[in-house]
Amino acid sequence: MKNILLLFLVAASALFWSCGGGDKAKAGDRPLAQVYNKTLYLSELEGVVPEGVSLEDSALIVSAYAQRWVREQLLMYEAERNIPKDLNIDELVRDYRASLVRFNFEEQLIAEKLDSSVSEAETKAFYENNKDQFQLESTILKCKLLKLPARAPQSEINKLWYSRKSSDVANLNAFAKQWAALAMLDDEKWYKLEEIAAILPKGTLTADNVGSRREGTLSDGDFRYYYRVVEVAQGKSTAPFEYVEEQASKVILHKRKQELLEKWKEDLYQKELRRENIKIIQ
Repeated sequence: MKNILLLFLVAASALFWSCGGGDKAKAGDRPLAQVYNKTLYLSELEGVVPEGVSLEDSALIVSAYAQRWVREQLLMYEAERNIPKDLNIDELVRDYRASLVRFNFEEQLIAEKLDSSVSEAETKAFYENNKDQFQLESTILKCKLLKLPARAPQSEINKLWYSRKSSDVANLNAFAKQWAALAMLDDEKWYKLEEIAAILPKGTLTADNVGSRREGTLSDGDFRYYYRVVEVAQGKSTAPFEYVEEQASKVILHKRKQELLEKWKEDLYQKELRRENIKIIQ
């Protein structure tokens, strides 16, 4: 181990040996701490201290590590002393190991055999056939929104904001990049109403007025706000396809995974049954 640990090692080793822990030390290794019959050795700290750290900082890092180790061992000691008599640790470990092994194998199987490509047509068909699974919990909307400091040129933004010329779209984006504290100019993106309402002055847009209050300009003194509601989908209605397309794709993939695993397990069962490696004793 590096020489930068010497400060801590001298102190820790002296304390340890004075407490009679030397007879438990591994050959050629240095003990740093002990809790009952468990000992922390210097070799176990390989890589704990980063390169280029000063001698003093190295000692602090090692000391902090040893302190955490001591507390962890004390906790484990008390936990082991208080294991309920009816708790079968070995059985729990076996079950947990089996779960880990099975999970790892299934993930490997999925990585090798699953077709993870989902076309838009397939996703759309799934959405159309399962609209009951895609109900909105709250209102969502498409909108444009700008939050501008009061000093921003008002006449210029008014001209660009209310322009219907396609050539002014790029000009508006350029203006927003220069002046806006916040710019949301993608009118094809869906947002939750509460996200937009939190940006605007309180009460500007609510579930009750968002259907009729489609556009506005207002100020709170420090900032001017420009908003335009493009489309609204009320809560408790079917979510627009674009809003749940990714979710629908994930559901399709999940179903594929389950089907792949079930088919593989059934094929395995039938194969081993034919080989007479399975016996069901009744």
